[in-house]
Amino acid sequence: MSNDSVVKLIQPGTFNDLLTDVLRNGARALLTQAVEAEVAEFLGQCADLKTEAGLLRVVRHGHLPEREIMTGIGRVAVRQPRVRDREAGAADAGRIGFTPAILPPYARRSKSLEMLIPVLYLKGVSTGDFEEALASLLGKDAPGLSASTIGRLKEVWLDEHKRWNERDLSARRYAYMWADGIHLQARLEDDAQCILVIIGATLEGRKELLGLIDGTRESAHDWRALLLDLRRRGLSIAPQIAVADGALGFWKALGEVWPKTREQRCWVHKTANVLNKLPKSQQPKAKRALQEIWMAETKAEATTAFDAFIETYVVKYDKAAECLEKDREALLAFYDFPAEHWKHLRTTNPIESTFATVRHRTIRSKGCLSEQNRPRHGLQVGRRCAEILAKARWPPPVAKDHSGRKIHRWARDRCSDNRPSSPSRRRLIPQAVTKICA
Repeated sequence: MSNDSVVKLIQPGTFNDLLTDVLRNGARALLTQAVEAEVAEFLGQCADLKTEAGLLRVVRHGHLPEREIMTGIGRVAVRQPRVRDREAGAADAGRIGFTPAILPPYARRSKSLEMLIPVLYLKGVSTGDFEEALASLLGKDAPGLSASTIGRLKEVWLDEHKRWNERDLSARRYAYMWADGIHLQARLEDDAQCILVIIGATLEGRKELLGLIDGTRESAHDWRALLLDLRRRGLSIAPQIAVADGALGFWKALGEVWPKTREQRCWVHKTANVLNKLPKSQQPKAKRALQEIWMAETKAEATTAFDAFIETYVVKYDKAAECLEKDREALLAFYDFPAEHWKHLRTTNPIESTFATVRHRTIRSKGCLSEQNRPRHGLQVGRRCAEILAKARWPPPVAKDHSGRKIHRWARDRCSDNRPSSPSRRRLIPQAVTKICA
């Protein structure tokens, strides 16, 4: 008996999968039937066309050489039928030709597989690992899966990224905005480099990626360039409120581009800043006290809790109290908006949660943010944002709050002991026609 506890894993291509073989043979038969039916339908549409001799003008003309198409179940061999126009030559402009939709000319892989490759790259599979990873699904002899092939497929992102950066925003309007600088763990030319991100919430309650560029230490110059670019492309109406951390660069740029937009500091970042100015023994208690502020059910209760924190810590830990007090108005701004939106407005979590997987992507890829491919990576980030944000919605009253129509206010349900219920049990009721902001 061997004492070796190492279990040897079965490698792709070292065993026969009868079920997969049956599926591939069935796929080949179905694909053959489909392309034959497509040609038959085309010939049926041309059945009324005749030559001068009274013969059918468009007829079958054998098959093209057999070729293999890479699909989700591996390679499938197929022969594409050909047609011929008896009345016109190959160079004749009036020649009737057949362009297959099922099996386009020069196609070597299915569209689903074309989309799978960049998605896997975005999910964290490194370029050099594609061949080994996909061989488990498509077979060890699967062609067209080398690192160079994957690289060529990703080149199309460059053009897409350029079009996205130049898209027209004149028909868009955003009620809320989140901004943050994302520092990725990748080999950059300069450690100060980061990615500046802006996400907006439409009047219909949908979050969308607005802008994304690389910047230096979240400087005011780079933030101003991004905001001005959004305005030049048609985003003329300023959002009602912007949510960001304490980075002075963004707030300075925002005040210059959209001075009427209200400021909301991120409570997660502010909590971390305040706790850093306290000894570890005081941090748990202080953290609970800070939570009582931004979890309060009304602005009045939040103000009371705010004052209580300052009064408690200002004597012995004046720096922590000062750190909180200086941003009082910006920290409590979200209370002036609908209660069902508070959980979205008090932090920059819409950006932080979205970029969790993006950070994973940059950790897996070596040197993925070089000067040459940084634009491509920007689109990868944008795609991942769009994918996640497409699922993120909140109640639709945003559309009414900023258009002069009915808004919703929340009313507290009372428990049996007459204590106010938790924020999650707030009930929305329609109220008078008004606006949040003048």
